[in-house]
Amino acid sequence: MYSAILTAFATGFGLGFLVAAQVGPIWLLCVRSVLRGRLLTGLGIGAGAAIIDLSYAALGVAGVTQLLRITQVRLALGLAGAAVLLAIGGRTLWSAFWIRAGLETSEQTISPARALRTALIATASNPLTIVSWAAVFAAASTARIAHTTPTAAALLAAIGCGSFAWFAALSGAVAIVRRRVRPRGLRVVDALSGLGIMVFGTLLGWRAFRHP
Repeated sequence: MYSAILTAFATGFGLGFLVAAQVGPIWLLCVRSVLRGRLLTGLGIGAGAAIIDLSYAALGVAGVTQLLRITQVRLALGLAGAAVLLAIGGRTLWSAFWIRAGLETSEQTISPARALRTALIATASNPLTIVSWAAVFAAASTARIAHTTPTAAALLAAIGCGSFAWFAALSGAVAIVRRRVRPRGLRVVDALSGLGIMVFGTLLGWRAFRHP
């Protein structure tokens, strides 16, 4: 039993880590936030992302994917998620001008609590990922990695741990080079991050219309 739980945990940790490592809006948000703030800000981003990943994986196991088969629900969630990412991306892009004018506040640049809230909203903006996590659990169950309650719980917990571990590593790496980045470099990062997040938002909205 213990070996099965360890296998499930190792599998979930790897999945959470690798999924989080994919370049996406939260990845960009984490880099930008650490450069503008501090290491704790990035850890706040990572905690928010990990909470949502774990929650969506749990919802996938609970069978919420049945609800997402309703076209109207999928379309509404996709458009809502796109709007959230576009708003966050637009705010990030606008901050490129704030730092030039010296208008940024400590709450906007270093608050881990604010970073956590933003990450929760941004990560939750694509609830259709529940389907992906449900598929992961189906495959894990078929492979007899998460076919019991203890192993399923271990897989779920490990997904959250793996996701947080990636963002902790990313935040640490960015924090090391943060002092070398000049104000002009911060403006460039803000602009590129904002544009990138808006691109992801646009793609999410397009996919919602394209595959309702």
